[in-house]
Amino acid sequence: MNLLRPDIKTRAFILTLCLILSLNLAAATPSGERDTLINDGPYYFLSDDTLRVLWIENSMLRKGYLLPGVTDGTMLPADLSLSYRDLTRVYGVKPNYRQSYKGIDSIAVIADVHGNYNTFLSQLLSNGVIDKNLNWKFGKGHLVFLGDAFDRGDKVTEILWHLFKLEKQAVKNGGRVHFLLGNHELMVLAGDLRYNNEKYTKVEAITGIPYPALYSENSVLGKWLRAKPVMITINDILFVHAGVSPELIRKELKIKEVNKVFHERIVGKDIYSFTENEDLSLLSGNDGPVWYRGYFEESAPVISSLDSILSYYGKAHIVVGHTPQKSITALFGNKVIGVDTGMGFGQSGNMLLYKNGQFFKGSITGVRSKL
Repeated sequence: MNLLRPDIKTRAFILTLCLILSLNLAAATPSGERDTLINDGPYYFLSDDTLRVLWIENSMLRKGYLLPGVTDGTMLPADLSLSYRDLTRVYGVKPNYRQSYKGIDSIAVIADVHGNYNTFLSQLLSNGVIDKNLNWKFGKGHLVFLGDAFDRGDKVTEILWHLFKLEKQAVKNGGRVHFLLGNHELMVLAGDLRYNNEKYTKVEAITGIPYPALYSENSVLGKWLRAKPVMITINDILFVHAGVSPELIRKELKIKEVNKVFHERIVGKDIYSFTENEDLSLLSGNDGPVWYRGYFEESAPVISSLDSILSYYGKAHIVVGHTPQKSITALFGNKVIGVDTGMGFGQSGNMLLYKNGQFFKGSITGVRSKL
């Protein structure tokens, strides 16, 4: 695979797929039905050794189950190609708090998709991460999803399951998928639904289950999300959803400690209850790693402060999402790179690509330019 120069046929296919993705739902049902029919799921829940599953098909609630060792007789929605073992493995996963990877040749980064599944797929396809069958194509490369799959758009579940599947496929090929938690993951898991798409209010009504409970600790997706980190490093790059503020450095908070505190004390909790604890209030607040916007404000940290942050973690770059930009934005001589390019607001956006020590901006049409 040539990461930098997709051929003409590939680019033509990408453009065709973008068009198909934008039209296929419109062709499926008459406009009146499209406005009212709800399709969502599946949602799996572990009860003893049985995986209960529910999904919504044409606004009707469907239910099924999956037992260990059973391969037929159970109707399951969505062609996920995932077994009982694949689904239940998440319940035994211990979070890796110190996530550091070195010697990685290829990295692709996408952020803040916010339920816009078609744009998400088109970006991964055009930038060589998946093939035309939507399977892993990135070899030993690492895909970093910088958080905020939830809210605004109406295909959150589809994004989560696709990343779940790619995570498994990547490992088999020597690669990795890294899902970092964003502020919208934390909001939904804690029951803050102020940005939730109206579709999921209807999902609540049809299932009779509050939306956050669909991602409870005994659900497959909920358990999977709760094991995800907030900060990781690859080569000389620090990845975090929003940013690292000078306050974190003053507190001498290491990556391992930050990830551990989020997993044990913040994820799924009411963040507004942390006012009594200084560290929890900092980590979950506006100066914490899932909310900080300081790099993009008029009072952005001076270079010395940024250098102190990078020096503390021993890295040369910080890659962040969270704060929307018109395009991939490099600040302070590439020390900070912002990759939220408005996909959550209907923009086609960009992906950040890294190859052989250099950064590139990847477009939805497959055109790449050096950053």
